[in-house]
Amino acid sequence: MVNCAKCGMYSCWKGDLEKLPQSCPMLSQIDVYEKASSAYRETAGNLACYSARVEAAGYGTWPRVREIMEFSRLAGFKKLGLAFCVGLRREALEVCKIFESNGFAVASVMCKTGSRPKEELGLREEDKVRPGQFEAMCNPVAQAILLNKAETDLNVLLGLCVGHDSLFIKYSNAPITVLAVKDRVTGHNPLAAVYATHYFQSKLKIT
Repeated sequence: MVNCAKCGMYSCWKGDLEKLPQSCPMLSQIDVYEKASSAYRETAGNLACYSARVEAAGYGTWPRVREIMEFSRLAGFKKLGLAFCVGLRREALEVCKIFESNGFAVASVMCKTGSRPKEELGLREEDKVRPGQFEAMCNPVAQAILLNKAETDLNVLLGLCVGHDSLFIKYSNAPITVLAVKDRVTGHNPLAAVYATHYFQSKLKIT
């Protein structure tokens, strides 16, 4: 099993290939890297190149929202899709304004589009956030299909729930990037729970 997180040496990052640990997939799965190199020579190379250029040009200077725009310019993406959570609707409006003021066309779609009741998913009242009230299900599949029909060049995710983002990614035709993820506990900064595990310990334990 690949387990780079536990390597501790990270020789690939440093270019010290003679120091690769015996468990490294670079030694045991050479075919994977040949396949990846082939993909870069064919269709993936341009996007990888644009990404590297944006990384170098804006390193430590540009916020992610600008990185998305600079990447899109290099890639020739003119129409951006924005799939957002209702909880970040104000932020979504600001993002649209930023994209549009920089020359991009924007198609945006909220998670509750369709207004389908959660009961359609087989959920019971006790499974709702607010039992006894109407709750529209999140509809990432419809979000993806609507943006597919809009023929967006790149889709940007803003605050979709865990799992809903997975479904959107599965059904989207266009490539996808993430502007921000949802974390209601940390102000949408999920790494806070990683950096301060002592503080979030009770919230990280699965029972």
